[in-house]
Amino acid sequence: MTTNGALARSYLARARVRLRALAVFVAEEAHSDVIREAQELVELALKGMLRQAGVEPPHWHDVGGLFRDLAERFPGLDSADLDRISAISSWLHAEREPSFYGEPGLIPTERYTATDAKRAFEDASWVVRIAGRVISGE
Repeated sequence: MTTNGALARSYLARARVRLRALAVFVAEEAHSDVIREAQELVELALKGMLRQAGVEPPHWHDVGGLFRDLAERFPGLDSADLDRISAISSWLHAEREPSFYGEPGLIPTERYTATDAKRAFEDASWVVRIAGRVISGE
């Protein structure tokens, strides 16, 4: 039987692979792809953290707001960490579809900049480090 802990560790491992792939997108200056992939890996890492805490993750993309409500399940995280988790998840969620599909008047490869990509990469890296602490005690 698969436990929440085993599944959480699997999510973390998958997020780490995506983080390495994200570095390739950064190097290739594929800024819009950095945003989209960062959102996916942050979602995986956060859902892994929820599973580790015994919470069944909801089937939506932006789960960051749950961390404030469930603060007692994450005793190693302070309010600044929880606020940052929520902000990162919210920002990347808002950019998820535009960064991938675009829309009339918004071409992803023209909209997103190196600054956007750097922010997404740094935020995703931070979330993966936090997830490593919560899930694996690193």
